Amino acid sequence: MATRRLPPKVMGQLLKDNGFKKVKIFDADEKTMMGLAGTGIETMIAVPNDMLAAVGDYRRAQEWVKKNVTKYDLDGGVNIKFVAIGNEPFLTAYNGTYDNVTVPALKNIQRALNEAGHGSAIKATVPVNADVYDSPASNPVPSAGKFRDDIAGVMTDMVRFLNHSGAPFSVNIYPFLSLYGNDDFPIDYAFFDGAPPPNPVIDNGINYTNVFDANFDTLVSALKKIGFGDLPVVIGEVGWPTDGDKHATVPYAQRFYSGLLKRLAARQGTPLRPRARIEVYLFGLMDEDAKSVAPGNFERHWGIFTFDGRPKFPLDLRGNGRPAMPAPARGVRYLPRRWCVLNPNATNTTALADNVGYACSRADCTALGYGCSCGALDATGNASYAFNVYYQAQGQVPSACDFQGLAMLTDKDVSQAPCNFSVQVAETHATVETAAAAESSAPAMLPARVDAAAVLALVLMLLTA
Repeated sequence: MATRRLPPKVMGQLLKDNGFKKVKIFDADEKTMMGLAGTGIETMIAVPNDMLAAVGDYRRAQEWVKKNVTKYDLDGGVNIKFVAIGNEPFLTAYNGTYDNVTVPALKNIQRALNEAGHGSAIKATVPVNADVYDSPASNPVPSAGKFRDDIAGVMTDMVRFLNHSGAPFSVNIYPFLSLYGNDDFPIDYAFFDGAPPPNPVIDNGINYTNVFDANFDTLVSALKKIGFGDLPVVIGEVGWPTDGDKHATVPYAQRFYSGLLKRLAARQGTPLRPRARIEVYLFGLMDEDAKSVAPGNFERHWGIFTFDGRPKFPLDLRGNGRPAMPAPARGVRYLPRRWCVLNPNATNTTALADNVGYACSRADCTALGYGCSCGALDATGNASYAFNVYYQAQGQVPSACDFQGLAMLTDKDVSQAPCNFSVQVAETHATVETAAAAESSAPAMLPARVDAAAVLALVLMLLTA
């Protein structure tokens, strides 16, 4: 979900250079698949949520498998191992939209895989959010875990089918989200190396020292209650963002991954599944500057690599106890080293707030938030950052650095550590209104995107202070 993307082959090589043997993507886009072709990397592809109802028709499910699985089953093709049915389709925020179509889609896709001769090697599963299970408020411990009351029947049907087909249960667990927006949450409990929380979770003699273990074992207990306590579990997403919130920082992300990878290498498991080999997909590979920020501004900063494939911090990806900087992307082409900034001689300053708002509604200004990497900029810096990020997203077309005469171009890097004024990559696949935005930089009559409201409010406040 980016305004400008690295070529798929560059991404495929980045995965190989860092020893990643498995990858999860969120659709089956042909360009992405061609980037993975010939790499041998085991791939989880996906049926998007908006297609779940369609593949409830078995003929449509057969067509989907033919187009997105069978097509790549050849020498030099894509090594598909899983098909994800939707992405967190039972999320409470969806208000039941996909509750009745997900399991029929799961069954149809697996049946189509079987009939096409792929069923023994490729399994369909449903990546769920950890909100599908919980413990009652009266007994908030992992051993009391159960599936959410409103979907208990659906989950039991799904789990029974997964067990029958030989597929794992896939769940996304985010300790960061336990901390986000809850200042009372003990911060060390989100990591694997912290001091014991002031009010530890003790369950049947087990002292839970981190929220990941407690969350995972709550799921194990929920599975056990419906008779499938030994069903394999895959962590479909886990990670820590590096910007967009006061707790989304590089040091915290490095601390989280260090503890996680150390545990995985040691096959430490969890109290209810000790010494278990838990397969984990790290979320995510790259920062995504066009992703919705409705859940929070951190959503665009989950990557262990920056938007242009540069590693953010050392990682022990090989489990040898020696963290090292991952290999960067190779062959990345950049736009010219040119930046768009606020013109110090501009006179139309009454239009500044509107122009900054326009830029931030069509580009990524999340780094300007409180406690974020660019949160300490002054009003001039905020305006320059907004103008530049918009200019770069538009591919440096000249009309994207005007803003009613308020902006100017410079060949001088105006970055102010830790705030980076980026130059974008040359390859582009625009996901925002590039053409319309390039034609005019007049903001007054153009609506801002709703999901940018929070950062816009902050930027405008800083400009008028």
